[in-house]
This record gives sequence, structure tokens and C-alpha cells, in this order.
Amino acid sequence: MAVLSRSHPSFSVDIFQNEYLAEGAREVNAIVTVTATGGGTSGGQPLARDAGAAAAVVIMVDCSGSMDYPAAKLRNAREATAVAVDTIRDGVAFAVVAGTHEAKDVYPGGGRLAIADQATRAQAKEALRKLTANGGTAIGTWLTKAKQLFESRSDIAIRHGILLTDGRNEHEKAADLERVLGQAAGLFTVDCRGVGTDWEVTELRKISSALLGTVDIVAEPSGLAEDFQQMMVQAMGKQVADVALRVWTPANAVVKFVKQVTPNLEDLTDRRAEAGPRAGDYPTGSWGDESRDYHVCIEVPAAEVGNEMLAARISLLLPQPDGTTEVLSQGLVRAVWTDDLASSTRISPQVAHFTGQAELASSIQEGLEAHRAGDVDLATAKLGAAVRIAHRTGNESTFKLLQKVVDVVDPKEGTVRFRKNVSEADSMTLDTRSTKTVRVKK
Repeated sequence: MAVLSRSHPSFSVDIFQNEYLAEGAREVNAIVTVTATGGGTSGGQPLARDAGAAAAVVIMVDCSGSMDYPAAKLRNAREATAVAVDTIRDGVAFAVVAGTHEAKDVYPGGGRLAIADQATRAQAKEALRKLTANGGTAIGTWLTKAKQLFESRSDIAIRHGILLTDGRNEHEKAADLERVLGQAAGLFTVDCRGVGTDWEVTELRKISSALLGTVDIVAEPSGLAEDFQQMMVQAMGKQVADVALRVWTPANAVVKFVKQVTPNLEDLTDRRAEAGPRAGDYPTGSWGDESRDYHVCIEVPAAEVGNEMLAARISLLLPQPDGTTEVLSQGLVRAVWTDDLASSTRISPQVAHFTGQAELASSIQEGLEAHRAGDVDLATAKLGAAVRIAHRTGNESTFKLLQKVVDVVDPKEGTVRFRKNVSEADSMTLDTRSTKTVRVKK
């Protein structure tokens, strides 16, 4: 493990793997645990007014016509946004966008960002009172407006969006949203929330995945205020942005995949940016005080017993204003070929655990999709497998969500029966949170 300290959070890298391979074996798997400490929220102290350039947040609120049915939905959304505004630290840049089939920056307006203080927060909350529901839903326009607002200040380092919707993205083509996501990726992160049950989980998951944020359901509008406050608290805790996970491999070795596996599952493989000979950078987004896990799989040349090699060097890098990069921490992935069967067949507990968490997520999503398609047998088999994995790995939160959809007869064997009259909210909650993971039980 290597640790480098500095004014921003200190980062450490721990590598968990079984480095021993059987003769001729080629695949090396490792769990890379990255921990940032000493960041957080500056001890709760407000930022200086000119420090607001370090961070910005844009809140995108769905104001389409459906937000008026019931009327409490928009009222709760306004109240939740007001709570979020109150949570923004002094000195942080911010804006509020009303989203319909178009996007309007309702505060401060004029394509600008305000700097949070007592006066601007009060003004923003006054502007929220004027929000009304009408029009359609074109989320790509909301994200485009957020992008323009963030780009109005070139000195902004940490850029975070919060997006709330209650419906499907029906008023723009899927290709338009894809294009916007491609333009916004790497520029800012977005946490997505769906209120009620008339929105698409896969749609919001695609947005949050592309923009390295989170996605969740708020089934009852009355729960929005608490959720928005929690999201904003987490956003205010971010202190360093654009951290990259660099994977260097020796000649004839290649990266098969890089996946974030805690706290959420996120495949980063296709987001690799070449970074010189045999090295590639994978985005990790913004960091505060937190810890995440990544599964790195390397394919190495086959070798005979007794050989060993460095399979990969993992580095955390932070871009600097002068175009250079600062190495925050490093770790090594090794490969050692042995004829000791016990050593070469032992699976790292961390690797095995997170492989199971990925299987858990896919089993849930495939099971719910099969149920929607009317294939009860396949749905039962898939959700039974999910129950078995959740029970084995100690993922208690997912296990409880599964129990709202199926009756568990035998958790160890994964024997289940579908419950009658499962609510749409329970089904969507299970789907939405299927990618949330837990760490290896101690």
C-alpha cells in the first residue's frame, strides 16, 4: 500500500488478490480498494466567497404537466429543492433549472451561476414558489442547460447535478439523449431521482451511469425533502474532482475489464482513455471522505511454474492546472505461477464476493424483466438465485427488498414463490437498487 499526503484528501490503494496461478493460466483478478481521507466538508466551515469557484451544483426539477397529478408532487418537489438550496455551503456556485420539453434556468437566470450565501439562498427559494407544471419531458435539454451553466465558469473544478423526474423521456429521441450524455460525460456528475412509479429505471440508470452519479426511487413525494438533503450533503462533501484510475500493464498483457464494484456496480471498461504506452485511464469522478472498490482483470502471457511477473501497476492520478498529473497513490498486481494446487485454486475472498454481487444485480434485473414479459418460471429462477446470493454474501438490504417481491421458502437454496399483488413501487425499488453492493463480511 502507498499513501501520499497533501492539502486535498489523502488517497490510499490496497490490492486484494490471489497472485498464484496454475501453470499455463493467464487471467489475474484483483480488487483495488481506494480510500480517501482528510477531505469531507472542511470541518463544516463555510468556504470563502472567492472559493466558490471550486464547486458548483445545478438542481434540475421536472416541471412537466404530470408533476401536477397529484398536485402534492410539485409542491413536495419545490419544498425538497428549497431544503437542498439551504444545504449548499456559502461560497458554492449554484443554479436551479425547471425542466419540461425545454429547460429554463429559473435562478439566478441569464445563463449564470449564483454564489451561495444567505441572500442568494433566499432569492432562490422565492423563485421556486413560482414553479408551475406544464409541458412535456425532454431530459437531454435539461442536461444541456446544466452543461452550459457549468461552462459559464471555467474556474469550477467540482461540478455536480441533481435531477428529479416523475416520467419517461417522451419528448425527444433516444439518440438526442445519447448525444447529450456523450457531451456531458467527464464534465459533471449527476444524481438522478425518480418520484412515483411512472418513470423508467433503465432510462435514469443510463443517465446516472454515463455521468458517474447515483440513481434511486422516491416512491412517495413526501420523501423528497429528506432525500434531496442527503444528496446535497454528499455533494458538499466532495473536495477533489477528475481523479483517474490508471492501469499500466507490461508487454503482452492486456486489461480485460475494469469495474467499480462498491458502493455501486459500474463497468468502466469502455471509458478507457489511452495514457501512453500500455497505460489507460479510467474515470472515477469526484471524491470526499469515502472508500470504493474496483475489480481489475488482466490477461497475461502464459508461463511455466516458478515464473513471476508484475501484471499491472494501479495508480490514482489527479490532473493539475499546468497540464501535468499528480500521483496520489499506487498499488501493484502480481502473477506467480505455481504447481501447488491449494495455492493456485484458492479464490481471493474479495474477488469471489464482488463477482457474486455482480451476479446478484444481473439476476434481479433479468428476473424482473422476465416477470414483466410473463415468464414466471424464469423470473422465479432468477430471483431465487438472487435470494441465494444475497443471503450468502450478507447483503441484507437487498435481501429485504427481495422479500417484498417474493416469499422466501429457503434462502440458502434460493427457493422462492412470487408474492401476489406486488406493488409497482416495490418492484421498481428492487430494480433501482439492484446495483448497490456491500463489502465482504468480516
